Amino acid sequence: MQDDLFGAPPAPRSTRANPPFAAPDPAQHYETTPAPPRRRSTEVLPLPPDDATRALAARLNPRIRLGASTWSYPGWAGIVWDEGPYNEAVLAKNGLTAYAQHPLLRCVGIDRSFYRPLTEGQYARYAGQVPDDFRFVVKAPALVTDALVRGEQGQGRQPNTAFLDPVLATQEFITPALAGLGDKVGALVFQLSPLPFSQLQRLPLLLERLRALLRALPDVRGATPDGVVAVEVRDPEWLSPAIAPQLAAVLKETGATYCLGLHAKMPRLAEQLPLLRALWPGPMVCRWNLNPLHGAYGYEDAQRSYEPYDRIHDVDAETRALIVRTVRGVTGAGQNAYVTISNKAEGCAPLSARALAEGLAATPPAGG
Repeated sequence: MQDDLFGAPPAPRSTRANPPFAAPDPAQHYETTPAPPRRRSTEVLPLPPDDATRALAARLNPRIRLGASTWSYPGWAGIVWDEGPYNEAVLAKNGLTAYAQHPLLRCVGIDRSFYRPLTEGQYARYAGQVPDDFRFVVKAPALVTDALVRGEQGQGRQPNTAFLDPVLATQEFITPALAGLGDKVGALVFQLSPLPFSQLQRLPLLLERLRALLRALPDVRGATPDGVVAVEVRDPEWLSPAIAPQLAAVLKETGATYCLGLHAKMPRLAEQLPLLRALWPGPMVCRWNLNPLHGAYGYEDAQRSYEPYDRIHDVDAETRALIVRTVRGVTGAGQNAYVTISNKAEGCAPLSARALAEGLAATPPAGG
């Protein structure tokens, strides 16, 4: 204790010419010695990267951008954040800056834009929290990507008259995203939600509407150094032999690309890659959302099994290997690759990103 170190309080002032030495007043010490800085309750600190993580990041092609589908998970303490502890609300509001300091996490998804369009100012606030070489993968609002107007539980209520509306897509998504994110735009993703049966029977007509939408959008590639428009689908019928070539033709004509959507009701990655090859040469956008072992309706099961998302639970070796091989080929040809990962893919998105980085940094096998 400091009181013990400094001794008793000073004696009364002596009247002698040479008074004895007086011990310093502890109160004076406290007034002159600055207190150590205290972390604010809303401040999020990154976990300082170790030498191995920095070295791994340095070995990656700079066109490779790995990241999570979003941020704000308390279970990432000791992986992305320091030990904290932090709650989800604090991380959602203030965690992006700490996330973006992780050497392997060079992009992130913004999913909240799917539920409600974001403003230029909201995008600009995100952009202001990350370094210049960081990129965002942003979902277009359901306002223009869902054929149905849905209730709070996700049930379709009525047809959406704004589905694939090019004017709304520009006003509510592309224009504010470009203005707010600027050069930090990565992929702007139109995820076409599962279609009602009546629409699935008319995919050629929908393709023409998709063509009209994509042709009407501002030139994202021309406006940004790395930006691209991508289309993700949630019905396997889009990849049928009759429709997939037509979809590829629409995307190629309009300068868009196909987003590899690794989700419950979609075919495995190997079955989606032919469509990406049909667009060669071009960038890669992949959203690795769910481990296939959970089945077509297993998103909630994965969430219950994997929370709090602090470790790998189920390695998906097949998907890892195909992503590594595809990213290596795409970036080796001078194209960008964006891979965002959900915690539901293997249990912990940042650790899945690290596993991909280790695969990409390794010497490829002969002929691989």
